[in-house]
Amino acid sequence: MVSIFASTATDGPCSASALIDNLPLPPSLPINSKPTVTILGIEGSANKVGVGVLRYSRADNTYRILANPRKTFIAPTGQGFLPRETSWHHQAHIVAVVKSALVEAFGSDDDKNNDDDDPNQFHKKIDAISFTKGPGMGGPLQSCAVCARTLSLIWKIPLVAVNHCVGHIEMGRIATGASNPVVLYVSGGNTQVIAYQDQRYRIFGETYVKD
Repeated sequence: MVSIFASTATDGPCSASALIDNLPLPPSLPINSKPTVTILGIEGSANKVGVGVLRYSRADNTYRILANPRKTFIAPTGQGFLPRETSWHHQAHIVAVVKSALVEAFGSDDDKNNDDDDPNQFHKKIDAISFTKGPGMGGPLQSCAVCARTLSLIWKIPLVAVNHCVGHIEMGRIATGASNPVVLYVSGGNTQVIAYQDQRYRIFGETYVKD
């Protein structure tokens, strides 16, 4: 089957050097020994809802983005995007964006001899689902979390909650090859100085609003 969607995954594979020392997958996931791991991730912490399909290969220690479709809520002119309206937007589009991501990731002739080539079976190629748990706007986050949890139950695959800030940091480490950076995370009210210490990311300074 050939995908009818334009490609949203234009970047080549990213090398994960051993020097980066990636954070381990949660030990409860039954996928730590697989040669490749394919994750479907859902992000909807603000006015953009996106679904990415990412594949990690242990053979060459690389990450490859297979699909990355997105849909943005555009508020009326002169207004910001509010939690309720943004939540409605995400709820209205999340199913279509998930379908688009699956078709783009797996709807190619490469797997034409695979028993799972039926679009209705593409989910069988997903090993786990991740979703943004926070920080972000509560309503939009909840809308995407409900979708992720529902798919996890229906497809019977593990669910992994992701911290929004840590996700940005890890993407930056993979792209740059930085092994142990001190990070200035600039995001308005979430602006923080972050570094990795004692097996977890820790905040060493952050924005403060005085009452």
